[in-house]
Amino acid sequence: MNPVFSNRRYLIPFRAKLLPQIFTDVLVIGGGVAGLRAGLAAAGEKGDGDEPADVIVLAKGELKESNTFWAQGGIAVVMDDDDAVEHHVRDTLVAGADLCDTPAVQRVIEQGPARVRELLDWGMPFDRAASDADAQGINAEPALGREGGHSHHRILHTDGDATGRALGQTLGQKVRDTPGIRFFEQCFVLDLITEDGPDGEPMACVGAITHHEKYGLQVIWAHSTVLASGGAGEVYRESTNPHVATGDGLAMAYRAKAEVQDLAFFQFHPTTLYIAGASRSLITEAVRGEGAYLIDRAGHRFMPDYDERAELAPRDIVSRSILAQMAKTGHTHVYLDVRHLEAEKPGFFARRFPGIDAMLKKFDIDATKEPIPVHPSAHYCLGGLVVDGDGRSSIPGLYAAGEVTASGLHGANRLASNSLLEGLVFGQRAGAAARERVDGTTVRPRRVVSDIRPSERSELDLADVRSSLRSVMWRHVGIEREGAHLDEVAEMFRFWGRYTMDKIFDDRTGWEVQNLLTVGALITRAARWREETRGTHARLDFPEPRADFRVHDVWVRGVGTAETRPVLD
Repeated sequence: MNPVFSNRRYLIPFRAKLLPQIFTDVLVIGGGVAGLRAGLAAAGEKGDGDEPADVIVLAKGELKESNTFWAQGGIAVVMDDDDAVEHHVRDTLVAGADLCDTPAVQRVIEQGPARVRELLDWGMPFDRAASDADAQGINAEPALGREGGHSHHRILHTDGDATGRALGQTLGQKVRDTPGIRFFEQCFVLDLITEDGPDGEPMACVGAITHHEKYGLQVIWAHSTVLASGGAGEVYRESTNPHVATGDGLAMAYRAKAEVQDLAFFQFHPTTLYIAGASRSLITEAVRGEGAYLIDRAGHRFMPDYDERAELAPRDIVSRSILAQMAKTGHTHVYLDVRHLEAEKPGFFARRFPGIDAMLKKFDIDATKEPIPVHPSAHYCLGGLVVDGDGRSSIPGLYAAGEVTASGLHGANRLASNSLLEGLVFGQRAGAAARERVDGTTVRPRRVVSDIRPSERSELDLADVRSSLRSVMWRHVGIEREGAHLDEVAEMFRFWGRYTMDKIFDDRTGWEVQNLLTVGALITRAARWREETRGTHARLDFPEPRADFRVHDVWVRGVGTAETRPVLD
């Protein structure tokens, strides 16, 4: 990586004490499931015995602009007597391609049912399993669906394909109703603020510098900070993520010298709507879970040719199989076919997936009469901040939860519907741990100065840089990778970084491009380092997994080589 990625500590020059000051006990960065749940835990929960803390929760955009809100898939949790924690653990480990940390998997899956019962108590409207005696499903148990990689029915949904929206609304309302929590939307966090400790102690996170569209730059000081900023799907041209998912949290944590790991692993969702010129809309895993087929342009159901689990294989396998079939047929996409399901149960698709059905009709697609054109797209960042079982990062005072972390749960490939579950469990644990660090003393401002000299180099067009980096990431650091192309991409990032990372910008457009450049360069570096194929990381020049790469690769700003750490079995 170009030294400019390592030398830059803050995005803008500032003197902290000269900016408007806000004080809180716990600062939570992120308005998705992990951030909202962390905010609730930090504020204090009934019966936990601790004093409540003053909490600020920040959202980059509006509540509805998070990956959580966009999630069509459900929450995977053991809720049925025929299922068991050990079954869910096994499915997660298999999907993770031998790179999951078993203690983290066990922790999340064991604690999942308690987090879901909380949601039920808070009014989360899960779909219910109606019986003959209760035809409307009133007072019935939640319905359990099945998705790829799962051996049992254990997926909870709301309105078939609107789980994320309902979850965001439920947690958002709970946050707004909780005394002691201030919720700020449209608040962009530029950087975490760190301070060296006394007598050579490690630096600590003491808050963040933010920009609000109405109030401008502000410093928020806090005893503890929880980073739950979500993913980085916008680093790829084809993405299921909202436009706000520009990897800001990962980039700012790297600048603050937090340890990050496993960044080569980025999950691609196999089925997003493929309409030329239109944005990529997700077609949830649950459609295949209900029995939909993947067919090619000739109508051939091809997934059994690649894996005995067919359409219910893990996402990395399905995505690569689609890519292979597209190459074999010379076509730009494949199709998802539900016509046989509709023939068995007329009206089934519209009832089970009303949101998808309405979205398809906007494009004049009637899924009951024609197959749905689909294509893989970037979906979920599996790498991120190194955290322990309570969300503690390598920086004192900084906690993290959700997609911005590498918690050990997902390994090299995330099992479907485990992400919302992770956000609930780790959000609660990180928020509670952040509150424990609050010692009752008054939060005070620090003397922090960022001194950046103006650049004398020419400036590249930001729109061109953003478009170009997303395209090259899709082509060469996407579903399939190869060493020579990765070298070329690394050189492109060095060039873009030389003329973009040295600049000082005064709005989100520039800051987002700098964050995307940082994240893209980090992913590319990790992908070059990992000379094997495992899970979502497919190297054409190293097509098999290697035992010596069954490790986590850990990177820190300013250190040019990876530290390797063993997988926890």
